[in-house]
Amino acid sequence: MTIFDEGLLDKTKPITIIIPDEYVGMRIDVVLSQLMPSISRTKLANWLKNGYIIINGRTLKPKERVYGSEEITIIPVTPDEDLSLTPENIPLNIIYQDEQVIVINKPARLTVHPGNGNWHHTLLNGLLFKFPELSQIPRAGIIHRLDKDTSGLMVIAKSMSARTALIQDLQARKIDRIYRAIVEGHPAQEGIISKNIGRDPHNRTKMLVRAIGGKEAITHYKVLKYFEKFSYVECKLETGRTHQIRVHMKFLGHPIAGDQVYGQRKINYSSQIVDAIKALNRQALHAVKLSFHHPESKEIMEFKTSLAEDIKHLLQQLFLDEKQSSL
Repeated sequence: MTIFDEGLLDKTKPITIIIPDEYVGMRIDVVLSQLMPSISRTKLANWLKNGYIIINGRTLKPKERVYGSEEITIIPVTPDEDLSLTPENIPLNIIYQDEQVIVINKPARLTVHPGNGNWHHTLLNGLLFKFPELSQIPRAGIIHRLDKDTSGLMVIAKSMSARTALIQDLQARKIDRIYRAIVEGHPAQEGIISKNIGRDPHNRTKMLVRAIGGKEAITHYKVLKYFEKFSYVECKLETGRTHQIRVHMKFLGHPIAGDQVYGQRKINYSSQIVDAIKALNRQALHAVKLSFHHPESKEIMEFKTSLAEDIKHLLQQLFLDEKQSSL
């Protein structure tokens, strides 16, 4: 029995329907597909998983069964939000995969998750295309993020059990994430930055160190190499707040080179360095190491990757600039 057609959905307000008693004992995903045959099963599963379909005031997992007479509320999904759940053929640099996890080397300029104007062409869309089974996992298995213009290693959960285990380890600070960055100036040889981070009240897209409020944020760093006006540093996250390394290094007075949000637009560098930073067109920040306990075997998994080519080019220019200065 068809009681709903997608063309009837009013995008401005929720619509409510009642599950007929004839569907008693059936899985909710099967019921929805029969009640709404004009909507694809993948779209319905995504709507259900992302909270756009509410049954008796709560969300259900696709495999849960109905008792009949439940009230289904469908929340309007904007075209952009709907598009965000669509698989897209986006090249992914897969470092490792098995039945439980995927490790990727994310390129710069790839947004991890749809939202805030970036509704498609994201890592999530690419994962749904490459691994259709991830449509059954919240956020396509993504458990942590990298900023759009930060490159490097990420782990993706390939099953619900893996997602639960990895999220628990992330919250317990058992997943190690190490980054390399090029920063302006000369910070102390090493240190720990323990400063809460929260939204900038004057610009909600930015974060800042908060003396009161905010969330705990801890970054360990050490300098690997000093250059004349820059430093090559390694940072290890103890927490994982939005823009954490970028905000903490700015707080120290040593923002990441090329950071167009938190950086300083200096021009007193050699033309080669200026050109390399312009070519970078992003913050010089790359996640080079990642280690975690495998969610099934509990074995320690460790992955490393070399710097992204654009950051490597800037680093090479700094070495060349240093040699020329010593002549």
